[in-house]
Amino acid sequence: MNGFLNILKPPGMTSAAVVATIRRLTGEKRVGHAGTLDPDAAGVLPIMIGKAARLFDYLVDKEKEYVAECAFGVATDTQDATGAVVARGDNYPAFDAVEQASHKLIGDIWQRPSMFSAIKQDGVAMYERARRGETVEVPLRQVHVESIDLHGETADHGVLMTIRCGRGTYIRSICNDLGEMLGCPAHMRFLLRSQSGVFRLDTAMTLEEAAELKEQGRLAESLLALDMPLQHLPRVDARPALCKQVENGVKLPLRRVDGDELEEGQVTRVYLNDEFWGMAAREGDMLVWRALIAPEG
Repeated sequence: MNGFLNILKPPGMTSAAVVATIRRLTGEKRVGHAGTLDPDAAGVLPIMIGKAARLFDYLVDKEKEYVAECAFGVATDTQDATGAVVARGDNYPAFDAVEQASHKLIGDIWQRPSMFSAIKQDGVAMYERARRGETVEVPLRQVHVESIDLHGETADHGVLMTIRCGRGTYIRSICNDLGEMLGCPAHMRFLLRSQSGVFRLDTAMTLEEAAELKEQGRLAESLLALDMPLQHLPRVDARPALCKQVENGVKLPLRRVDGDELEEGQVTRVYLNDEFWGMAAREGDMLVWRALIAPEG
C-alpha cells in the first residue's frame, strides 16, 4: 500500500498512536505522519504510507490553518489548558483590544515556545527535559503568520480565532503572547487544525471510518495518490526512449524531457508514460533523482 491518508485526529490521542493504528489497519510497516499535532489538539493529520514516506520533504507545509480559542485570566507552563497555572489576572481585555494586538503578531515574528514542546536541543525534546525537572530557556525562533482572524468572544473570557501560518508556528505561544501584550495572562484552551498543505478538514476521515473501509476491503482504494500533494511543483515527462534510464534511476538529459522550465537546483515531478516515477532536481543539463518511486505493477 502506497499513498496518503487524510486523518482527522481526535483530541486525547497522540500523533504516534494514530500512526500505530494505521500501521495495524494497513499491515504496512512504513507509516508516518507529516506534522505532529499535540495530544489534546484535534484536526488534520496527513499520514504517509509505504513509498509516500520518501516524499515527506516535498510536501507543502507552509500552508497551515488552525481554529483556536485563547482564554484570558490564566497562564500555564505549557501555554495550553493541560499545564500548571503560573499566573492569574483579571484585567480582561476588550475584544477590540485583542484584535488590535493580534495585528502585531502577523508576518515574520519571533516566538519563544513553552519548554513543554517537541523542539529538540542537543537531540533531546524540550518536553522530556521539562518532565525531568530541568529548567532550560527555549531559544527564540522566527516563524511566519499569514493572518489572524477573530470570530468573537466565548465563555469564561475566551476569544475564538482562525490562524493561517507556516511550519513550526506554535499557536499556544500566540495565545500566551497576546496575554503578555495585553497585560492579562492567557493560554490556549482549544485547538483544531483545519488545514495542512493540500490536506483539509472537509476531506479528512476519522479512524473509525478508516477501520470500516478496512473491513469492507476498500481502504487501499481510498489512499490518495502519491503525487496528489505535489501539484505545486513543476512537472516534466520523460520521453519513451528514456524508459530504461528512468527504471534504473539514471540521470536524465534535460533535452530529452518535456514540460516546465527548470532553474538550477529546482526539484520537479517526473513522469513516464503519464505515470509518476518520483522526484528529481536539475543539475546543469541533467536531471538527478532525489526520490525514485516506481509505479505499482
